[in-house]
Amino acid sequence: MIHIIDTEHPWDVYSINSGHTEVISCLEWDQAGSKLLSADGDGQIKCWAMTEHLVNSWESTQSSSVEGDPIVALSWLHNGVKLALHIEKSGSSNFGEKFSRVKFSPSLTLFGGKPMEGWLAVTVSGLVTVSLLKPNGTLLSASESLCRLRGRVALADIAFTGGGNIVVATTDGSSCSPVQFYKVCVSVVNEKCRIDTELLPSLFMRCTTDPVRRDKYPAVTHLKFLTRENSEQVLLCASSPTGSIVECWSLRKEGLPVNNIFQHRSPVLGEKQPMILKWRILSATNDLDRVSAVALPKLPISISNTDLKVASETKFCPGLGLALAFHDGNIHILHRLSLHTMGVHYSSSSGSSQRVGEEPSIKRQRTGGPIMHFKALQFSWTSLALVGVDNHGKLHMIRVSPSMGQILEMNTLLRHLLFLLEYCMVTGYDWWDVLLHVQPGMVHNLVERLHEEYMRQNQALQQVLSTRIVAVKASLCKLSSATAPRACDFHAKLLLIAISSTLKSLLRPHVLNTPDKSPGDRLAEICAKNTDTDIDKVMINLKTEEFVLDGPPLQSLQQLIQWVGDFVLYLLANLPNQVSLIMSQINGSIVRPGFGFLRDGAALGMLREMMVMIRIWGLLKPGCLPIYTATSDNQDSMSLLFRLLTKLWLCSRDESHPQEPDESLIDECCLLPSQLLVPTMDWLPINDGIITKMQSKHSLRLQFGKPYTLPGLNSSTQCHDSSVGCPYRSPGSQRIDNLRCLHMGVCPTEDIKACTRCGCVTMLRSPNKTNAMKQWEQRWIKNCLCGGLWRRIPTTLS
Repeated sequence: MIHIIDTEHPWDVYSINSGHTEVISCLEWDQAGSKLLSADGDGQIKCWAMTEHLVNSWESTQSSSVEGDPIVALSWLHNGVKLALHIEKSGSSNFGEKFSRVKFSPSLTLFGGKPMEGWLAVTVSGLVTVSLLKPNGTLLSASESLCRLRGRVALADIAFTGGGNIVVATTDGSSCSPVQFYKVCVSVVNEKCRIDTELLPSLFMRCTTDPVRRDKYPAVTHLKFLTRENSEQVLLCASSPTGSIVECWSLRKEGLPVNNIFQHRSPVLGEKQPMILKWRILSATNDLDRVSAVALPKLPISISNTDLKVASETKFCPGLGLALAFHDGNIHILHRLSLHTMGVHYSSSSGSSQRVGEEPSIKRQRTGGPIMHFKALQFSWTSLALVGVDNHGKLHMIRVSPSMGQILEMNTLLRHLLFLLEYCMVTGYDWWDVLLHVQPGMVHNLVERLHEEYMRQNQALQQVLSTRIVAVKASLCKLSSATAPRACDFHAKLLLIAISSTLKSLLRPHVLNTPDKSPGDRLAEICAKNTDTDIDKVMINLKTEEFVLDGPPLQSLQQLIQWVGDFVLYLLANLPNQVSLIMSQINGSIVRPGFGFLRDGAALGMLREMMVMIRIWGLLKPGCLPIYTATSDNQDSMSLLFRLLTKLWLCSRDESHPQEPDESLIDECCLLPSQLLVPTMDWLPINDGIITKMQSKHSLRLQFGKPYTLPGLNSSTQCHDSSVGCPYRSPGSQRIDNLRCLHMGVCPTEDIKACTRCGCVTMLRSPNKTNAMKQWEQRWIKNCLCGGLWRRIPTTLS
């Protein structure tokens, strides 16, 4: 069986009957986390992919095999993307300097330089097998011996070089035998996969040459390259039944010594000393307890002397430490180069646990019974969390301090967390493990600093990251009750941006020889220049023929148009309360949902543009207009709302010098509830994940299959505080499709899915037939608004 969970809902385990006939020896995720490889002791390799892009629904799509030859190492081919993270540039205002793209070639390329998908495995008999996924979905496989004289391979690991080659390290398990290295080149010739191998310099472990330790550690138990993109540094662990020793080796170029006979020969012009590659030991530990598992850092920090010096001065430790788990249950974090101890996590088998980097308060006595120890250990992408599986089948998530427990000033800690949040924002990796270290009091400062750094980037990069930064801010704001209403604003802004871009994409130029600007760009430009409060006067300046659409698309988009109309009404009706509570802000915390839009000139301008667009469409198809419940039959609700919205926009369009709304605008907004029925906006999706419960220092104990064991975490609980105006949903309230803006009833009969990050809920199957609505739904097939992944909600929970 293969069990898959997401860290936000660790109790929701999805178990797959793998179909493997032997014990599974290797599991390997691809870079995006959307595919999984599994290999067993019979040489069977299976590729698993998400069904309908759901994290708790998987199917086997491809398979390959080397009959009867157990797999000892497995890896996806490299896609050619490599980043370097520069600690010395952490204070730079340019993301391009902090996170630079390193020139790196894919293992194999298709036409046009596109990387080819596939995987590579090493078997116990010294065979290397490669399987390539062709664009048409077929599999191209080949196998080749690593060297002419095949021998037993007990352990192996795979790394990649910048030139597109693959390096394989192998050992037969004996510390007296050499650790062999091979270069593997994969190519496609005449529609057939070809593998070329070449022997590289090998090494003998230092402990076998030491007279004191020659026979002390007979077996090599762990063999790993320090990073998958660095084939020049390798970590080796030799063990006995009672202890282990760890060595770190580096491959270096050295000059080949020349015999004395040739020393006095006159050198030829341009002749250089011959160079050879040779393994040199970088560092080694003293005698240790027996190592049970090793985890290597994934954060691609630059290890230049300058970066290491800055990391030491600022106590920035993520990516610098590797983790060793021991048979007594403890975990030590060692420096990846010097192997000195940076932090220790003490086992909870004695009844209490200790976080990484903290000193033990008392000497713990071992209790009777079998001692828990980790069988497998893995770092998160930013190295701020460790996940491990112990010998009792329990899953553990361990927080790893960014400073390894060293005391930091608040500004320095915020800078470290900000640096890692920016890294996740640029790369697209999930920032869940960074949130583990954000205390409620840090949220406001982090959000403000993140916005400042974002505004310093060039316009093109801002546009690329525009929605991702809003998603990061939303997940940060959920961590504090003081900023929870702002999370509502950020979710609303994500939906607003998506609706705006979708509606504008429906516009087509009237004639073929179109100018440089699209109808959507011209709409934005005219609305920005025209400050008239009369919606019809703004509409006159537009070429209305560009807004002509057929009836069915407009009618199918009515629920999105209705959301825009309700949102404008809600914002304006709550303006008086927002203004009166401005003075109630403490440390910049916002006390009501919607406040974030009052000074957001760009968002208000977007709402104005959509109001104008909807007004024109209403002339063509009145049925698509938002429906308002008014107290007067002859009231033009859209004109009224547009006039008030324009006045509010004029106050905030200059974001550097925002103005407070004048008395007349506030008075008119006070009258709105007596003129129009103000809707209750369903602001925030229900988030039943654990990240908001993990800010305390106490550990949480969860059970597989029981989702509601957390204190305060159950299906009837939702963020509600009358003082901050968060919406309340009782257990018997309507369920909302947050993407389609539809009511699904109290007990939805349709299959539904929810976002693993924000809790956004939507129907799994589309109830729509029109192309316009399908275009909207296609945007969210793979990811939620916030970029999170989807999971199917069990019928009993929905």
